[in-house]
Amino acid sequence: MLSGALTVLFLSFSAFGLPGYRLKIPNGINVPNPCTNVFGLWNGVGHNIANGGGSLNPFGQDFMDANFTWTQELCGKDSDSDGKINGLELGDFNCSWFEGQPPMGDPTGHPGICEPMDDPKCLEINKDITCL
Repeated sequence: MLSGALTVLFLSFSAFGLPGYRLKIPNGINVPNPCTNVFGLWNGVGHNIANGGGSLNPFGQDFMDANFTWTQELCGKDSDSDGKINGLELGDFNCSWFEGQPPMGDPTGHPGICEPMDDPKCLEINKDITCL
């Protein structure tokens, strides 16, 4: 019975991304889904799958390398190589956000997925992204 409860708990977290991590970045609960014709949010911000789980996308790797902390360095980085720094994509335009504060602005993109997704420069970068 215990293993069944643990499975349900695991599936609950993997289906919605780990909320604790999403709260450690500005607008982590509001990151848009960049997939064409897919409505909703990208809950697993650091993953290649919208709901989390599986391999990390470039932002997820950079976030892990920053010890799961929003830093000025992480904010100023362009993890997904789309020409927009992570802070701009997450609404922290001047890299001054701290955990627990409201974001300065709205998210303008996804920090771990090169956008627009059909741009030739993004095709190779996004090869592991799963749009559901």
